[in-house]
Amino acid sequence: MAEFWWKSTLYSSDRFVEACGAIVFDLSGNQNKVCLLYHAKSDEWLLPKGRRNCNETRQAAVCREVREESGYGISLRPLTLVTRAPSENEPANVGDIPRVYNDVVEPFMLDVRDLGSEKGVKLVWWFIAQLDGTCGEGEAQFKPSFIKCDRAVERLTFQKDRDVLLRAMALMECQGRGVAA
Repeated sequence: MAEFWWKSTLYSSDRFVEACGAIVFDLSGNQNKVCLLYHAKSDEWLLPKGRRNCNETRQAAVCREVREESGYGISLRPLTLVTRAPSENEPANVGDIPRVYNDVVEPFMLDVRDLGSEKGVKLVWWFIAQLDGTCGEGEAQFKPSFIKCDRAVERLTFQKDRDVLLRAMALMECQGRGVAA
């Protein structure tokens, strides 16, 4: 029997979960701020994210999760993005190489979290979003705060969240210059 030349791990549906999160920018002032959630019980500063429901798109999941956790409504930002995913206009045999697309609403990062041998993995798809002007009540365990980007990087509890935020900041800076990061 032939073997693949790449490393591959299979997970049945009971051994993985998908989640979606967003770097939520408040672009209303002269300095960009991002939404962080403070979880007092664990004394952690986090980015908004949560599990995708069955039959829910990733885009719908991230909008729902941000609203549930923070109370804020968002719109996902179209990006100029370097990605290996083909566009809907590409031929079926297009090469699997990175290329630049404009105005795409897709995740800019994927975090694969190994939850241990009993639980499998969590896939966290990260989007860039901005406030849409609506606000309601968020989940009681979270206190949302909008913090200047450089301070938000320092405040986040986990290095992986810092890495996600730094990448989002770089993408937003490049968007302003009309180039892909």
